[in-house]
Amino acid sequence: MNYLLIKEIINLVEEFETETKNNPVFEASIHGFKSWISKNNNTIVTEPTWVGKETGRSAESYINTLIVHLNRYAKSYSKSAIIGSGFSTQEDFIYLINLKAFGEMSKIDLIKKNVHEKPVGMQIINRLISQGWIEQRNSKTDKRSKVISITKTGLQSLENIMDKIRQATTIVTGNLSQNEKMELIRLLDKLDNFHQNIYDKNIETENLLEEAFKNLNK
Repeated sequence: MNYLLIKEIINLVEEFETETKNNPVFEASIHGFKSWISKNNNTIVTEPTWVGKETGRSAESYINTLIVHLNRYAKSYSKSAIIGSGFSTQEDFIYLINLKAFGEMSKIDLIKKNVHEKPVGMQIINRLISQGWIEQRNSKTDKRSKVISITKTGLQSLENIMDKIRQATTIVTGNLSQNEKMELIRLLDKLDNFHQNIYDKNIETENLLEEAFKNLNK
């Protein structure tokens, strides 16, 4: 019997228990232990299969497809959540949620926070103003610009559908375990930061692909 190997495994288990005792990111199970080992070694335990892999389809292609599909699923659940509420799209309540969470801001800042192009963002803002859910006033720091904030009516309208919105967001994460959700947050946050840095540069569309590709090598 390889007692040295057993000792090393026991040491790993002790390290796992110590690290996760006060920070339970990984559940106390064999699955959690395997995930912890995988994360610490920055390796994939088993490479998954995906549609088209056997014919040469890349992981990048499949990831893009999954992201597009998940966005469409999320929109369909959000659409169901706002039926009969007066909200037109999920962007309407997301804009209100941002104003509620971060307070008043300029129109451009709100549009950027939601990663929209200016014309699309302005349509959403104007729609919310016409509903009486947000209001605008002159900026105290720059009289040439205006800031917008959520109104009491907007807060109430948002509160009226929050239970259904929470249901929709819960459904989107599906049957993932708590540990899987935490790992997904880590990966998506890393990916979002990568793209946010590119988005913040306001690169012209005709040059975007070329400039964004340069960031892959940094």
